[in-house]
Amino acid sequence: MKKTRIIGLVLVILLVAFGSMSCKKDEPAKAPMAEETKAAPALPGAGFIAAMATDVGGLGDKSFNDGAYGGLKMAEEKLGTEARVVQSKQQTDYVPNLSGLAEDGADLVFAVGFLMDQAVNEAAANNPDTLFAGIDIWSSDASPSNFMGVVFNEHEAGYLAGIVAGLMTKQYASASDKLNDQNVIGVVLGMFIPPVEKYEVGFIAGARSVNPDIKVLSATAGDFTDQAKGKELALAMIEQGADIVFHAAGLTGLGAINACKEEGVLAIGVDVDQNAVAPDTVITSAEKKIVQATYLAVESAVDGSFKGGTRIFGINDDAVGISAFHSFDSIVPQAVKDAVKKATADMKSGAVKVPTTRAEIGL
Repeated sequence: MKKTRIIGLVLVILLVAFGSMSCKKDEPAKAPMAEETKAAPALPGAGFIAAMATDVGGLGDKSFNDGAYGGLKMAEEKLGTEARVVQSKQQTDYVPNLSGLAEDGADLVFAVGFLMDQAVNEAAANNPDTLFAGIDIWSSDASPSNFMGVVFNEHEAGYLAGIVAGLMTKQYASASDKLNDQNVIGVVLGMFIPPVEKYEVGFIAGARSVNPDIKVLSATAGDFTDQAKGKELALAMIEQGADIVFHAAGLTGLGAINACKEEGVLAIGVDVDQNAVAPDTVITSAEKKIVQATYLAVESAVDGSFKGGTRIFGINDDAVGISAFHSFDSIVPQAVKDAVKKATADMKSGAVKVPTTRAEIGL
């Protein structure tokens, strides 16, 4: 009896073992332990710090400070660089801010605005191991080799904006109740410096090219941060019959746009597409592609092709022009769009050479 139990127990054990082996045999083979998910390859700019010091207009100007910062953020996204920014409250902040960014480890430091010319050259000379770039600043023979000036042919963008204003204010005034029959437009300037002069002169030349009898009012605020002054100047122009006001004035220009909005006339923005500032007022903007130019400067520093000197962006690079008409697209006649297209082609071919100084247009 005992022997029988033992035999039975052995048989049970054998059956269990056989069943277990059968189950294992039928189970799908386990995949070998997967390797840990491989990290995405590092972007080329990983570890590279691209920084900027604003001019006194600061971030939020919806113009060239915001544009330069947009370029740093684009580089951060596409190249993997780190974007840093410090805001200048007064002009005496320029050198300390630029130098401080270099001392804190930035590989490339941007100065934003013509008024930072002397400061960025000084900072670059004092920090030879850091690359510097200046938006709207020319490099000179005296500039250090680690400095790149990034400048634009603002007059070309101004010329196209002037064509729009010159045609709309007279020939196509009936297209919008924001226009009148006075044949007067205006331009509000911040400070009278070369980039601003080129915008103004190009704008006037463009308007006159399609409307020789047009009256263009111009006034300079003497400041890039005084919105109240910009509004005051624009209101004075509107009182004199202006139904389109262009500005090249930074934050001061936002006051001009606000005046146009309040008075029910049209405005033309500057530097970047400013339609979002007042969608029912800003018909277009004279743009220089600051975002793209800043990004390209960072890219050149990352890939090792950065060179000192001046890099000029213009109509032939598609780096200046006018922005979309947005909600005004159905109001702006095709003839105006065609005129802009033709002028763009003529500038690219050299058939039209846009003046850059007041003296060239008799002012």
